[in-house]
Amino acid sequence: MDLKFERIEGNSLSYRLMMLTFAVMAVVGLITTFYIINKGLWVTGMTNRVPWGLQIVMAVYYIGLSAGSLVISGLYGVFGKIEYKPFARIAVYLAMLFLIAGLLSILTDQGRMDRVFVEPFVYFNLRSMFSINPLLYIGHILICIVYLWALFTERRKLTTVVATLAFGWAFCVHSGTGAIFGFGARVLYESPLLPASFVAAAMASGTALMILMIVGLFKLTNRHVDDGLIIWLGRFLAVCLLVVTYFLMVENLYRAYVVELRSAATYYLFGGIHSILFWIGLILIGCVIPMFLLFRRRTGKQIRWIVVASALVVFGVLCERYVIVLPGLTHAPELFPGMEITQSAIEEGVASYSISFLEILQALGVLGVIGFMFGWGLKYLKLLPDEARIYERAVPAVPKIRKDERGIAMGG
Repeated sequence: MDLKFERIEGNSLSYRLMMLTFAVMAVVGLITTFYIINKGLWVTGMTNRVPWGLQIVMAVYYIGLSAGSLVISGLYGVFGKIEYKPFARIAVYLAMLFLIAGLLSILTDQGRMDRVFVEPFVYFNLRSMFSINPLLYIGHILICIVYLWALFTERRKLTTVVATLAFGWAFCVHSGTGAIFGFGARVLYESPLLPASFVAAAMASGTALMILMIVGLFKLTNRHVDDGLIIWLGRFLAVCLLVVTYFLMVENLYRAYVVELRSAATYYLFGGIHSILFWIGLILIGCVIPMFLLFRRRTGKQIRWIVVASALVVFGVLCERYVIVLPGLTHAPELFPGMEITQSAIEEGVASYSISFLEILQALGVLGVIGFMFGWGLKYLKLLPDEARIYERAVPAVPKIRKDERGIAMGG
């Protein structure tokens, strides 16, 4: 399979406007972050009860997209599916950018940003997922850099080794992120299934986003991509959605079954705006409708419907990240099981939180940074192939057998 990877020219007006837009977003996000640091996190609407907001939601979302994007590169690097080699470089580059976006989201959420670069490494605690995860994130970025180098230099054996390491490391990264929430944190977080559920949602969202990126980039740059490659990815996405739905069902059935968790389950499923995001955004828009489109024979083989389903999945998993992070904080923590708190310096009951305009500007700033880096990569790195086709594997010719006049077989 002889592929030629190329850069885009990047001289068009639309490209320059795109880069200018991303640059403006990044600058606005930077200014907003400095304003929040100077005034304090309280200006965003976050409180002692709800110390995490939109930026942590986006951080978890980006980290999942990073892990899921590597699935596409792993089809070539790990499993040797040569027809998916055209997408390997762009998938690894996006995986690296999304993890950088996740780290930037965490960084901009900190009240003391100076401590982020010292505290996790000086005071390392092997029993804390907050201490373990920074090493996983940094290791992931370094592995992606080596992975890209192996792909650019066409080192097949090294690519297989590094791709396998990256594939396994990505699972560890997102399992670690899920463990932050799932390992004994709060009532609505605590679940041993949460790390696995995070990985499943990451694979779904990463695959869906890669479908959108592949179809969009190849169309905008007038490159050919065989429909069969996208159709197969659509089927893979449908299977990922089945797994996601299964984990969601088991987690919530468990909450409804255990007596001590029933009040929390009621709040989670029927308690406010997050419940609407769960049922409408995640279940209906993010799972049911995409599975219907992808499993239906007629729509599952049409690229436009696969693209629609992928876009719905990307939105649905964003809703899933929101309903994981925020309800667990707004729900009243059970500090003393079996006892009633009659007086407390901290406000009890359900806490309130709404996304502030400042948080939106910060999130757009992070998106602007990685968007600018992505546009730069397309112009200066050979990320896109000239085409992506399904090549038939050569079948060895069967020698013809002829017989002489005595009926004895002879080679021919």
